[in-house]
Amino acid sequence: MTATAVRHPAAGPGLFAPGLRGLTIGMVALVSLLAFEALAVATAMPTVARDLDGLSLYALAFGGPFASGVLAMVLAGSWCDARGPVAPTAHGVLWFVAGLLVAGTAPSMPVLAAGRIVQGFGSGMLSVALYVLVGRAYPEALLRRVFAAFAGAWVVPSLVGPAVAGLTVQYLGWRWVFLAVPVLAVPAVLLIRPALRTSSPTPAGPDRPAGTAVGPDRPVGARAGERRSVRGPGSTTAGARRRIGWAVGAATGAALLHIGGQQRGATAVVLLAVAAGALLTCVPRLLPAGFARARRGLPAVIAVRGLTAAAFAGSEVFLPLVLSRERGLPPAGAGLALAVGALSWSAGSALQGRLARPGAGPRTALPRLGLLSMVIGIGTVSLLLVGVPVPVGVLGWGLTGFGIGIVYPILSALTLTLSERADQGRNSAALQLADSIFSATVLAVAGALLAATADPGPATYLAGFGVTGAVAVAALLLAGRLRPAA
Repeated sequence: MTATAVRHPAAGPGLFAPGLRGLTIGMVALVSLLAFEALAVATAMPTVARDLDGLSLYALAFGGPFASGVLAMVLAGSWCDARGPVAPTAHGVLWFVAGLLVAGTAPSMPVLAAGRIVQGFGSGMLSVALYVLVGRAYPEALLRRVFAAFAGAWVVPSLVGPAVAGLTVQYLGWRWVFLAVPVLAVPAVLLIRPALRTSSPTPAGPDRPAGTAVGPDRPVGARAGERRSVRGPGSTTAGARRRIGWAVGAATGAALLHIGGQQRGATAVVLLAVAAGALLTCVPRLLPAGFARARRGLPAVIAVRGLTAAAFAGSEVFLPLVLSRERGLPPAGAGLALAVGALSWSAGSALQGRLARPGAGPRTALPRLGLLSMVIGIGTVSLLLVGVPVPVGVLGWGLTGFGIGIVYPILSALTLTLSERADQGRNSAALQLADSIFSATVLAVAGALLAATADPGPATYLAGFGVTGAVAVAALLLAGRLRPAA
């Protein structure tokens, strides 16, 4: 078998070496935009829910985007593997902007939730496309540094985003939090477009069959037997269509979890049963074999990533509600607390990037440290409900952000390292599918807790933090399985 190797454009050791500089700047700019939107919306949502009389749909406004993202990620993964990340990136931005426009002009909470679902579809497609672009453009020695740079892209939005959003909500109205972001999206895409043109799909054929990585395309330091594939039925056109069908089923199940959680009696039981059946049937067909058992290597990486994302997302939903409804902070004050978590996330990512040793292989000490920090942090945040000073709770949120900042880049890099080049789109989609499915499930529980009473109190929020803390503990217990079996 012969093949022509396509070398990484790594003319220097850093992210800004010739051939990588434009790509790095463009992707960091785009991630910064997504970061600003995430922090701004989280800051504004308590006010949105009050103005639109939609507290019962508060969690759906966060969980709905995760559900729609499930379908988008499967579509983007197959699309990237077949034709490269250019078109999925463009479509992702278009859906993202359309969702923001719908949400910003929404006359009611259901319409706003619908806009968030559209926005989530675009975000899901865009996130997979960016991961594939990283895997195809950078050598393994730079992967963790790239993802650390992505986390660093949250620094400026973390410093100004929540405060700007809070002031915008107070003086201009919450709608401008949604409507201002699309104005910035077009320049970000134009900045990254030249780099996208240099990315091509993995060719398949007699010289290079799908699933075969050769020459320098194999990341430096990868060992025989370390790589894993999630290809299965998705490696053919018919199989890709089946995966899309399974993704529709999983997204429907995740959405029904939220809808069922808002109901009572027999209706709730039926909807939750259908949702559970859809998820149990469809999700295993979208994630790697061995995922349910957290088998060592790639399946465990994806499982831990999903649990980590769910623990953080669920806690982030409850925190601004606790600060605004239980402790009386204005939107800007709650936003500053979220900023502390985002800044500490960036600090954790920077730390793990400096501790990375190229070619050293996956280690479990750092992920365990990060997950332990998350467990302690979530526990500390919950103490806000028993009267501890607000700065103590904010410190706890900082520990939570620091922990996930350590864990996320390591798991992202491991996913690419353990993937054949032709499978990077599919495996990146599987990684983020786990994020979305686990997070949507935890947020459905959060929505059910908030809808259980007309006026949620401290007991409701304590129960929510109890759920997210337990999920973080589960991730910690599985962290020792990240290293592939010998």
